[in-house]
Amino acid sequence: MKIRYLLLHAYGVGGTIRTVLTQAGWMAAAGHDVEVVSVVRWRTRPGFPLPEGVRIHTLVDQRAGRPAPTLRARVLRRLPGQAIPHGEGTAIYFTPGVEAAVAAWLRGLTGGILVTTRPALNLLAVRHAPGGVLLVAQEHLNYAGHRPSVQRAIRRRYGRFDAITVLTETDRADYTRILPGTRIVRIPNAVHPMERAPADHGAATVVAAGRLVPQKGFDLLIPAFTTATHDHRDWRLRIYGTGPEQADLAELAERSPARIELMGRSAALDRELAASSLYVLSSRCEGLPMVMIEAMAHGLPVVAFDCPTGPGEVITHDVDGLLVPPQDVGALARAIAELIADEPRRRRLGARAALTVQAYSSETVAPMWRELFNDLQAARRGAGHESLS
Repeated sequence: MKIRYLLLHAYGVGGTIRTVLTQAGWMAAAGHDVEVVSVVRWRTRPGFPLPEGVRIHTLVDQRAGRPAPTLRARVLRRLPGQAIPHGEGTAIYFTPGVEAAVAAWLRGLTGGILVTTRPALNLLAVRHAPGGVLLVAQEHLNYAGHRPSVQRAIRRRYGRFDAITVLTETDRADYTRILPGTRIVRIPNAVHPMERAPADHGAATVVAAGRLVPQKGFDLLIPAFTTATHDHRDWRLRIYGTGPEQADLAELAERSPARIELMGRSAALDRELAASSLYVLSSRCEGLPMVMIEAMAHGLPVVAFDCPTGPGEVITHDVDGLLVPPQDVGALARAIAELIADEPRRRRLGARAALTVQAYSSETVAPMWRELFNDLQAARRGAGHESLS
């Protein structure tokens, strides 16, 4: 069977890209015809290895050094598109030229399954894809975390999908409520591989990771860590990631008496997690926080804001981590301080965390995708459908 995955930029290094490539690899390994399509391309080499048997194709190559665009193309590149709500975080990239390229590609599809991976792409798919294509929308951010303009578009347009996949039970309930009659399926992202070096619970290091944007709440984490380490100045906080808030966060860290380091992007985050004692998730909202789950796979205990949605669906308080009220800096500081002062408790929580995340292994998650695709094929073709098992 033909399965296509549509990404904004398949050559990047984000969590959505990595999980989609993992899914594509599962399907290719099962013998299916799998293609990853990148709307735009800004880099020469993919940020993650392309799985064996998976092809990659680009619609709009925007790398430096490519043939110079025409005057009309340069003008269009500066204009906003028409189909994507401005509240969608990537709307700026969907210029009229990019929208036209995606629309033309979608209209030319025949048969198979198309998996789209963010609201902008989901909305273009329901507008332009032919009726003979099975449409599956992936949502990597919770519904409540979308801006009102995006929520309105979701309520109006997503009913055309054959299935919508979400990461958490909370999100499944929200989408079921707003889109009655549409198939909503919870399939979490997988951590691969699960066999990871165990954390060093004796290290005086707290780690956090993510894009440096307001959603991730690092502006809340820095003062919380400063308070938590008032009597433990030998401990340090390392924040991995890049993004538009980097300068502001660097200034905030510089003013703190605590040891706080902005580490930038790491090509060996697994090694950094294993060299730490504690992971902190300070997000204002999440879909399903994969770096947190990866940290738990190392046996790291987690302190997290109980924000919408993911953390509370993964962590059981004081069993495999600690949950504190959303955006409560004081509560976050107290929880960090508690674990800094109690190595046996860090070890106990970390051991349970490693067991908890077995539910996010590829052996658990891959069959969920195969079952969904099988069911969609059965509904479309009847008893003689192709099997993905």
